[in-house]
Amino acid sequence: MKGRTLTTLHAKGADTAPQSSRSDAYAADEALATVLGSLEDSKAEDIVTIDIRGKSALGDHMVVVSGRSNRHVMAICDHLVKDIKQSGAGTPKVEGQESGDWVLIDTGDVIVHVFRPEVREFYNIEKMWSAPEMNEARLH
Repeated sequence: MKGRTLTTLHAKGADTAPQSSRSDAYAADEALATVLGSLEDSKAEDIVTIDIRGKSALGDHMVVVSGRSNRHVMAICDHLVKDIKQSGAGTPKVEGQESGDWVLIDTGDVIVHVFRPEVREFYNIEKMWSAPEMNEARLH
């Protein structure tokens, strides 16, 4: 697997289970497993998973991934949206799929950014989300 992670490792071939109502954290972890399994199936590259619980109200996990070309980015996104719907996690919100440079897919629990490599390098959002949190005492 050509991936790295900032907080959790993704094992290739990990089982993906349908969403359950056992708990919000469990549902978020199941959604993440669905996303990662779909990305692996689509041959997505350089998969990075960032745990944003407690850092943002946007969701629990952020996944950043690359596709080799505009066409590959769009294919990854089409496959991912289909897999999310089939898992019972609902219909995700999708932005940017027209160009295939940077597509954002929001499942509610998991936010997925799919980039062409050059665009990913330019925006470097992994660095922004992995920056150390500022201590309130340092703000003044």
